[in-house]
Amino acid sequence: METYIKGNFRKTIYKSDKGYVIGTFKVRDTNDELMSDYINRTVTFTGYFYDLNEDDTYVFYGEGIKHPRYGFQFQVSSYEAVKPTDKEGIVEFLSSDLFPGIGEKLAQTIVDVLGEDALDRILKEPECLNLVPKLSSRKALKIVSTLKRYEESHQIIVYLNELGFNMKEALSIYNYYKSSTIKVVEDNIYRLTYDLNDVSFSKVDSAAFKLNLDPYDDRRLEALIFHVMKNITYQNGDSYLSKDVIKNGFRNFSKLDIDDDKVSELLDKLCNEDKIYIDNDDYYLKDLWLQEDFIVNSLYNMVNKEHYNNDIDSYLNELEDIQNIKYNDQQRDAVRKALSNNFLIITGGPGTGKTTIINAISNIYARVNKLDYDELTSELFLLAPTGRASKRMSESTELPASTIHRFLKWNKDTMEFMVNEDNKSDAKMVIVDEASMIDINLFYSLLKGLKSNVKMILVGDYNQLPSVGPGSLLKDFILSDCIDVVHLDLLYRQDENSYINTLALEIKDGDISENFLNTYSDYTFLKCSSQYIRKNLKNICMQIIEKGYDYKKLQLLAPMYKGENGIDLLNKDLQEIFNPASETKREIKYGDVIFRENDKILQLVNRPDDNIFNGDIGIIKYIKYGNTSKSGKSEIYIDFDGNLVKYTTKDFASIKHAFIISIHKSQGSEFEIVVMPVTRAYNRMLYKKLIYTGVTRAKRRLIIIGEPDAFLAAVYNNNEYVRNSKLLDKIRYKFENS
Repeated sequence: METYIKGNFRKTIYKSDKGYVIGTFKVRDTNDELMSDYINRTVTFTGYFYDLNEDDTYVFYGEGIKHPRYGFQFQVSSYEAVKPTDKEGIVEFLSSDLFPGIGEKLAQTIVDVLGEDALDRILKEPECLNLVPKLSSRKALKIVSTLKRYEESHQIIVYLNELGFNMKEALSIYNYYKSSTIKVVEDNIYRLTYDLNDVSFSKVDSAAFKLNLDPYDDRRLEALIFHVMKNITYQNGDSYLSKDVIKNGFRNFSKLDIDDDKVSELLDKLCNEDKIYIDNDDYYLKDLWLQEDFIVNSLYNMVNKEHYNNDIDSYLNELEDIQNIKYNDQQRDAVRKALSNNFLIITGGPGTGKTTIINAISNIYARVNKLDYDELTSELFLLAPTGRASKRMSESTELPASTIHRFLKWNKDTMEFMVNEDNKSDAKMVIVDEASMIDINLFYSLLKGLKSNVKMILVGDYNQLPSVGPGSLLKDFILSDCIDVVHLDLLYRQDENSYINTLALEIKDGDISENFLNTYSDYTFLKCSSQYIRKNLKNICMQIIEKGYDYKKLQLLAPMYKGENGIDLLNKDLQEIFNPASETKREIKYGDVIFRENDKILQLVNRPDDNIFNGDIGIIKYIKYGNTSKSGKSEIYIDFDGNLVKYTTKDFASIKHAFIISIHKSQGSEFEIVVMPVTRAYNRMLYKKLIYTGVTRAKRRLIIIGEPDAFLAAVYNNNEYVRNSKLLDKIRYKFENS
């Protein structure tokens, strides 16, 4: 039986636009022995609510937990309002803030006249209020409308809960449709999949079957196609899809026997309803089409704004003397253009001085504009797509840097950025590192949150893997030849016996010398066949432990999760080497994975509120078992560089072991030492950009272990998936015809 507490709501501490509430609650009763200690005490609660009225009686269902930062809280999963039944309670209810203008004296008169069932009588026959002396018709109408609205909201929430929506989803639906909710749901429940981002298609589809909707109903089929288009678009990184891809995806997902003509008819209907955009034979989600257009127009306006030619050579010379460095011609060109252009791209591989340039731009921007530290950090913003990349920027520049999500103030409750077209940032210059990782959605949101007079510099290496989301933004910008780009190809960070940066350059150019099998101060290629990779990796790791293993400095990378040399199996091997079982370490089994104290852990999804992001790496600090935690459930506490974050069972799917991680997940990060197996068994994933990205993660030392022919095959394989996008064509057309 689910734990409940019954009592009175006292006050709101915080309430979000989507109904997430932190408040206090006076506990009067409970069915849980652990919660009985809190009877007649006030506790903090959290959860999603449509409306709460001070001093009203409620039953909250959920669990008591101990938050690592805020102490004991009762997490509410669902709730119900308890209407007062005694005369005293009804008088208090009617004279509350819910009914403005109805004082205690008038409320007492209403109860004296109508009795203890006053509230039910008013709802069933509103005219009964005519019996109450000195009650004006205006106040009577107000009482009836307020009571109906109060009753209606809870009835709708209960209705949605019964259809299978949780409290957060139900509130999101109700807040969007208000009193029309039931009508919308019964007319076409699939409207929810178009209108609301935080309600999943599967949940809506499940609710539709409870309403006995025919699986072949056109409303369902349209929503299915839209859902399939969304899935394929974001899985493949495409901006648009062909009709054949949509048809095949629809059949595979729906398992329904629908002919091609019917699919075409449904696509036309979606287009007429403005949910998708058809460009010749290419099918876009309407939002993506509009985002591409917005990016192109914004880019054109930025590039064509008046440039200011600052004479910065004297500043560069001064900086060279102060920092005891020498800028090459490419770097000088990059700094000059960054400070004069409104939009600039700086691209180059590792060791070409991108970080040095960011430092110089920041420093000279402050000097040219005569800004002190506080003034500088209020108008110059350093951004990156990942937490690790932003932290690296901050460490190298000694200036604050943040993820783009934090800069735009992502609100997990509303699923929106708080910095947007209606609330723009005052930034005057924005420098974005690791720009190859930015997709169309994120760049669109960034542009919307910036004023038209902003200067923007994108820094990145478009030879790396593209963004996870749709588009190949940085690559398209560079290939358009419409935007000023500074290409860095001179190795700036190199000594005689090093090879990592040279290897990266050779991979980029597709021209590998025989030196890749030689050993250097920073590079080793250990030849071995596929069946011995696991054994040799263990030996290498044992040697690393003997030399003083530091999980922050070492990272193993691989292309694939499955197979004998896949990430999943190798992580189990490496856990036993780097963090073997011990009586002093607690552990939890989750599926076929064991999480153990001191394990190295990878975060798989963004959690901006906890300041952790996809790709962040931490260590399990400690584990609490259900019999020792307040929640009664197992909890894992992970330390991300001093930021301790709690995970309960529902969160375990968002973490993996990180003794070895995928090359994709490593993007945006740098490690002192990288160990990377390469074998023909990875054949499907062996292509140039992937290997290049893996090699360029190594800062001080790179060890490749495996088959030389597999490595060479990857370097010479340019057959990566080419994403469908018209951004490049749109940019060229705009610049040539405006």
